[in-house]
Amino acid sequence: MEIKRDRYLNRLIERKWNGSVKVVTGIRRCGKSYLLFNLFRDHLISGGVNSENIIAIALDDKKNEALREPDALYSHIIELTADDSKKYYVLLDEIQYVKGFEDVVNGLRHMQNLDVYVTGSNSKFLSTDIITEFRGRGDEVRVYPLSFSEFRTAFPENEAEAWKLYMTFGGMPELLTKNNDKQRSAYLKNLFNSVYLKDIFERNDINLADEMGLIINTLCSSVGSLTNPAKISNTLRTSDHASITDKTVNKYLEILEESFLFEKAERYDVKGRKYLNTPYKYFAVDVGLRNARLNFRQQEPTHIIENIVYNELRSREYSVDVGIVESRVMRDSESEYKQLEIDFIVNEGSSRYYIQVAYASPEGKKRERELRPLLKVKDSFKKILVVGDDVRPWTDDNGIVTIGLMQFLLDENSLDL
Repeated sequence: MEIKRDRYLNRLIERKWNGSVKVVTGIRRCGKSYLLFNLFRDHLISGGVNSENIIAIALDDKKNEALREPDALYSHIIELTADDSKKYYVLLDEIQYVKGFEDVVNGLRHMQNLDVYVTGSNSKFLSTDIITEFRGRGDEVRVYPLSFSEFRTAFPENEAEAWKLYMTFGGMPELLTKNNDKQRSAYLKNLFNSVYLKDIFERNDINLADEMGLIINTLCSSVGSLTNPAKISNTLRTSDHASITDKTVNKYLEILEESFLFEKAERYDVKGRKYLNTPYKYFAVDVGLRNARLNFRQQEPTHIIENIVYNELRSREYSVDVGIVESRVMRDSESEYKQLEIDFIVNEGSSRYYIQVAYASPEGKKRERELRPLLKVKDSFKKILVVGDDVRPWTDDNGIVTIGLMQFLLDENSLDL
């Protein structure tokens, strides 16, 4: 079945003929190619664009290996778009396969009758000169694995079953072609080892493959927990007897971020209005990949739900940080400051939201503890508690909105309820 990915399709449509190259990024197999070559292409054709005016080249396809040479690719496209009285859409999938693609894409960008779209599965190429030149926020479209609202459309009559599968196996699109848990598990494990790790090792100078594996395991085991290179290095030295420096750990963490396997959330001091140095929080781009890496042994609902909420916010194009607010408390008759954590500070332009995530609706003193960080924030931005229970949205006397997890995930405008 076809999963409509209108969230991303609309972002491409909004950017047509804006004078810049559209860069579609995201982890491999998350649906970038399908978005560009199927959904976007169908949109163009349904709008009256002739198929001959859509130049689509998958550069990771063996049959296009010769076009990975920059001069060959440029000449091929120029030949196909020679009629400058016509407008053409150029769709280039996995552009990082072309060494020196910067000159090619820049050359195409300057042609008035071409609208250029490229995809890439490694953010490292975003630091190159070409992206520096046209990276304005409106040009990059980041694609994530299926959100729960997208995944759920494959199970129109059984939301509960869809949620169980999503919590365990995540939202990689090809999962929907698998018929049972054994197939789903095998697919994710193979994807992690044969695609992601292979790609990472081939593209980076990694001398400590086993240590990289241990770092990945550590991140997967501690999603949503504060960590830093020094802490990871100490953990590996203590539990796995692996000697690896903080500097190497930091390098490998950057590689994992570049491959889109993990994202780092920084800590923000709400009262001090500044970002803090380490530690950070790392979230898996897909909980199914995280679970598969751990052989489905560590499936703590609280951490998985927090990871899913983070991914949902990022897929909605919000900037997401971890909040810190200081509170003065009495300890042994003396006053001291304690740092309280807000799960997420969510920003979009001038809008901001403070969000706490709870596995179940807290009551009494537990609710007080859960909400204490939000109550310590004195600004007027919206404060939200997302709970795993199925509850109707309601607002308490302090102005804090409580919303059920399903409504949060399924309603695109849930933050503004």
